[in-house]
Amino acid sequence: MTLQQEIVGNAMQMAVVNLQPGQTVYCEAGKFLFKTTNVTMETRLSGPSGNGGQQAQGGGSSGMGGLLRQAMGTAMQVGQRMLAGESLAFQYFTSQGGQGTVGFAGVLPGEMRALELDGTRAWFAEKDAFVAAESTVDFGIAFAGGRTGMSGGEGFILEKFTGYGTVIIAGAGNFIDLNPADFGGRIEVDTGCVVAFEEGIQYGVQRVGGLNRQGIMNAVFGGEGLSLATLEGNGRVILQSLTIESLANALKKAQGGDKQGPTGGLFSTHAG
Repeated sequence: MTLQQEIVGNAMQMAVVNLQPGQTVYCEAGKFLFKTTNVTMETRLSGPSGNGGQQAQGGGSSGMGGLLRQAMGTAMQVGQRMLAGESLAFQYFTSQGGQGTVGFAGVLPGEMRALELDGTRAWFAEKDAFVAAESTVDFGIAFAGGRTGMSGGEGFILEKFTGYGTVIIAGAGNFIDLNPADFGGRIEVDTGCVVAFEEGIQYGVQRVGGLNRQGIMNAVFGGEGLSLATLEGNGRVILQSLTIESLANALKKAQGGDKQGPTGGLFSTHAG
């Protein structure tokens, strides 16, 4: 059953989802806006895991063994989300007795995008990009690798979406869709600009220049730090025009607390 949704708004978009009777959509805690009275809301620690977001019942999952496996699975999911800095719980919304409507939004001024999964390709997204999804879409955490993560900051932990159906993501500023194959097979971007990309795209982090005069100039005065994200392959990539770091620096500057100065890069300071 296809999720009927409409993304509305401009500078701060929101997704309005129309649910059919019995249809379920879930979101990260804190992304819910409104609902009609015939839509029930349930908060759970567990996320969907190949069963449409419904908790296991009967059959092979009955008895103490099934309950223990379910509890261990939930604990692992919660532990991964804690490590990623994500919300510990999901909120599930189900329409009862007719069609229902639910509204969701991101946490930053910017765009939203609905991605359609057909079961053949997963999608990966930056932390906090997830807004809501059908119960047939599984939410997971993917690790880009210790070396990549330590170099790239934002790139260490990614959200991973698999299964079938619609998943809604959000980012800051405006979105642009690119395919590295259209640019020689590889693009390099600010690590904070990556919103999401399809499975098959190779994600990595590289140093900005070498350990020479120009490399040091890029890192210290260029405002990009030491690393850039690299995206290679043939597939869809979504980038955002505004990074959380640049937004935070702009807000600090407006409040008179900016200490970045004209150099940026390594000399910028951040509120603890």
